[in-house]
Amino acid sequence: MLTSIATASYTMAAVAHCLLTVFLLTSWRGRLHGVVLPVACLLSALWAATLAYQATQASHLSLLTDVLEILRNAGWSAFLIMLLGPYRDGSSSALRVRPAVVAIAMLYIACLAVAVHAHGNLDFLARKTTDFMNSIVGSLAMAIVGMVLVEQLYRNTPIKQRWGIKFACLGIGGIFAYDFYLYSDALLLRHINPEIWTARGIINALIIPLIAVSAARNPQWSLGITVSRHILFYSAALFGAAMYLLTMAAAGYYLRFFGGSWGTVMQVTFLFGAVVLLLAMLFSGTLRSWLRVSISKHFFSYNYDYREEWLRFTRTLSLSEGEHGLGERVIQALAQLVESPGGHLWISRESGNCEPVAHWNMPSAAGFEAVNSPFCKFLEHKEWVIDLQEYAANPEKYSAVTLPQWLQAIPKAWLVVPLIQHRKLFGFAVLAQPRSKVKLNWEVSDLLKVAGNQAASYLAQYEAANALLVARQFESFNRMSTFVVHDLKNLVSQLSLLLSNAEKHKKNPDFQRDMVETVYLSVQKMKRLLEKLSGGDASEKPAPIFIAQLLQEAVKSKSVVEPRPILEILDPGLAVYANSSRLERVMGHLIQNAIEATSRDGQVRVRLEGEKGFAIVEIKDTGHGMSEEFIRERLFKPFETTKSAGMGIGVFESREYVCELGGELEVTSSEADGTIFRVILPLYQSDRAVEAVT
Repeated sequence: MLTSIATASYTMAAVAHCLLTVFLLTSWRGRLHGVVLPVACLLSALWAATLAYQATQASHLSLLTDVLEILRNAGWSAFLIMLLGPYRDGSSSALRVRPAVVAIAMLYIACLAVAVHAHGNLDFLARKTTDFMNSIVGSLAMAIVGMVLVEQLYRNTPIKQRWGIKFACLGIGGIFAYDFYLYSDALLLRHINPEIWTARGIINALIIPLIAVSAARNPQWSLGITVSRHILFYSAALFGAAMYLLTMAAAGYYLRFFGGSWGTVMQVTFLFGAVVLLLAMLFSGTLRSWLRVSISKHFFSYNYDYREEWLRFTRTLSLSEGEHGLGERVIQALAQLVESPGGHLWISRESGNCEPVAHWNMPSAAGFEAVNSPFCKFLEHKEWVIDLQEYAANPEKYSAVTLPQWLQAIPKAWLVVPLIQHRKLFGFAVLAQPRSKVKLNWEVSDLLKVAGNQAASYLAQYEAANALLVARQFESFNRMSTFVVHDLKNLVSQLSLLLSNAEKHKKNPDFQRDMVETVYLSVQKMKRLLEKLSGGDASEKPAPIFIAQLLQEAVKSKSVVEPRPILEILDPGLAVYANSSRLERVMGHLIQNAIEATSRDGQVRVRLEGEKGFAIVEIKDTGHGMSEEFIRERLFKPFETTKSAGMGIGVFESREYVCELGGELEVTSSEADGTIFRVILPLYQSDRAVEAVT
């Protein structure tokens, strides 16, 4: 019964493959893929027809069927390799044999040798155990190679073009997947399941429409495939691990078979040690580095996937400040390009030397190099990456430039990468020897130079940002110092007026009392200014204050000068939320300006009233006044003043703080009619206003 079913099954497969071969030959467009695919289909048709014929004769499988199966698998693998293109040079159409292609070819040659060796007995069930195992292992290896090639083809085809090959990948992948299932079952049970073997022909026939659809969609098979190094790395690691485990399993089987009573113990111990060794190799940085270098060297025309490398380089430099600073990240980003495990970084400073600023995975190095030294001048003018090992063998290649002693003393130093910014040497990095051998050719050198320039721009921006931060700190300090000096000037002016009136009123007890109190208040203000200059305003915080009492203190401090200001309080309970010392400074400055602008026989009035949720302080004088143009263009600008000894920042600071409190500073003035300043402040909305005037 199974014989007739097998005949029908493999006959269907042979007919389907013959029809597909005819279809492909009639639609051929002259491309190499159009030759390989029909050949693979023709080999499959011959293989299926031979099996169908032997099923009708009820004869055993022959050497011819084994060879045709190997050739059929080789044909499909060759077609997949043609689509992937690892045989082709990126700059020309010339063939260039790659190690991966050679390895696959050697696998098929080995399978042919095993088939010839096993031909001494045609019956699978009667063959020697070793021949049977070798044949099954070879068939499994061919199936694994086929599945890996299908996976690579699909994954590395651009998404928009996958519609043209997805059915072909499904069909060819189905062939190899079913073979993997068939021979895995045979390896476990030590004989081939007849039912699975019989259904194999029907399965191969069912996949033909899938391949035909892809051939119709893409008759020229122009896919524009770009193989991903990242995926190829993991696929190679996975394939290597699979082959390793398969080999170790076979070795474990032989240990058990020939080990006698110790066989089981030896097998378990051996397999456990093999798995531990595999894990150790997979986590080995040196092995991973060797695999990446080997893949780039043997599978690709260029050593780098520049998009991936540049994204990784930029991502490393752009990481937020954490365990590593920018200097260490620069070393790491450069080192990753050449599989280097560590390095050092030097940056030029204002001292005229390149100084070590960072190190990564290496002990810190001591050594200063003058920017105008021959070594630094060579890096700046040539912009060459120096290979220290090559320099030791042939220093004339680098114009026999003398290397610094401290550089030669660094253990395992390998490359010196210049960091150029605007044609000037910004610094340089010294990288350690790589985990696996990397040849410094033009491609590696050019990539390191460009990466070094990019790293220099990052470092320069970082240095400029730090310099700007320091400059802003100085600017803030200078601005605060300016305000402090302005307040000190007002205090000096007040004390000078007090001193000028002392001769006239020194015997007046009231004047003496006011003078002592004024001097005391001036000293206290000077102390607060000195504290502010040394420690800032951190200790002074806003609080609810009664504006009436603050004005009383401000007017009282001016009571020894002439004209003496007059205070008029209409609403004594008004409270505002402000910094008492800063608001008192604002009021004191405006009152002082009014006094200085008014003659001795003039008048200065300070008036407080409330209006619609605001406290309004009006400071009115009968002085010489200001023109409208001066008010509009100069009054509120810093360092603009009409006073011979003034600084021009008092009104500017006053308006800045009033606006900060959410209020307004209005001014009305005319020449010869005096000036009115109106300070409008929002009232503190609370049932309890805490008095905080000192």
